[in-house]
Amino acid sequence: MSRDPPRPGRLTSRPPPRLDRVRKIDSAGFAFIPNRFLHDGFFAALTPDERSLYFLLVLAGDRNGVSFYGHDRICSVLETPLDSYLETRNALIAKDLIATDGARIQILSLPERPVFRSSRPLVTREDLEEHDPATIRARMIEALQRLGDD
Repeated sequence: MSRDPPRPGRLTSRPPPRLDRVRKIDSAGFAFIPNRFLHDGFFAALTPDERSLYFLLVLAGDRNGVSFYGHDRICSVLETPLDSYLETRNALIAKDLIATDGARIQILSLPERPVFRSSRPLVTREDLEEHDPATIRARMIEALQRLGDD
């Protein structure tokens, strides 16, 4: 099995702090998340709720990434209402990370690139003040000018 060369700056020759507790895939489970999930931006592309659901499905999945957990059990484990779960599940489907046939959910192999959530339109004054960089900058300049005038 060929391995990629170590990345510059990575510690490769030091043993882990607890050699007696090195993780292994055994007969009790097969859950794993590829390093690409973090390094290629998939982790950053998910909301906290999407990450929680994704990780639960990874842990609950079999060798093929298929989970037989129903929505009732998922909602119970994540302590989330059904509507929130469905919204989160649909977001993971839209991001091409999972597929479902209604009874089972499959974790898919990672697509080439992560799908980032498109931002919703900024409509209200509160939306602009909280999420629009130009408005936030203008408000900060105003505040700094007021401080300078005092």
